[in-house]
Amino acid sequence: MRYFVTGGHGFVGQAAVRALAARHQPMHLALRRPWGRPLPAHTREVAWALNAQANVSAALRGCDAVLHLAARVHVMQDDSASPLAAFRAANTAGALQLARQAAASGVQRFVFVSTIKVHGEASAPGQAFTADISPQPVDHYATSKAEAEQGLREVAETTGMQVVIIRPPLVYGPGVKANFAALMRAVARGWPLPLGSIHNRRSLVGIDNLVDLLLLCLEHPAAANQTFLVSDGEDLSTPDLLRRMGRAMGKPARLWPLPVPLLEASAALLGRRAAAERLCGNLQVDITKTRTLLGWQPPVSVDEGLRRAAQGMAP
Repeated sequence: MRYFVTGGHGFVGQAAVRALAARHQPMHLALRRPWGRPLPAHTREVAWALNAQANVSAALRGCDAVLHLAARVHVMQDDSASPLAAFRAANTAGALQLARQAAASGVQRFVFVSTIKVHGEASAPGQAFTADISPQPVDHYATSKAEAEQGLREVAETTGMQVVIIRPPLVYGPGVKANFAALMRAVARGWPLPLGSIHNRRSLVGIDNLVDLLLLCLEHPAAANQTFLVSDGEDLSTPDLLRRMGRAMGKPARLWPLPVPLLEASAALLGRRAAAERLCGNLQVDITKTRTLLGWQPPVSVDEGLRRAAQGMAP
């Protein structure tokens, strides 16, 4: 098997490339900027951009499957004249251009990493998202991913190329950045956090668990033309997550119980309403379909995943 992989510079992409290289898997690595270090064995670098004009048909010939990880993700200060158009140009039009070229080049399977955000920002208490409910995206990024999913299903129907869609929640692991890394640093430094009164449930996925599923979906016969959700298989409250982060680092999580309405009001005054909603709200995913159809189990526990993430923290 030979794979065509995009997004190799990203957090998930780097882990996926390492895992494929460890299996001595031949790859064509499609990159918008040079790899900049020795390529894994049996790997060819392909210059590529995530847009509707890029043509990599020649590099796709001879490949059995595409693992499409590249995406335009959240931009803190988006100066685009039309942010939604910018997300659609990359995440929708770019993905569909690649998929059509892959189908025309004889690629058998296209694995697309979407996002749990196509279902919305939060799940109702006690009601986890499932893979087969209708998408309800609320931001530009999720909208562009949901539209790409629909377009890919149409490509599959018209060409016969198999499409597999995977919707991960928050992904963590060594080298994780953004809010997850900020929480880990806060716990490591012993900062008191006003999060002890939160009673929510959230699904996360460790990078090793996500990559394990991605590689399975590249070849598993039952994955063809299916949509899967993925998680560590254990949902945590925000205080539970922080305490287990602390254990992973050998540090106590210092939590104090600020009432949630006051926490949310304070965050709104500071312009951090969205961050507070993520810390306080529910986002659960049901991976029953993934387990039963593929026979898949998360190979790495939450505690081991947090330990690996802690080991990979920047000083």
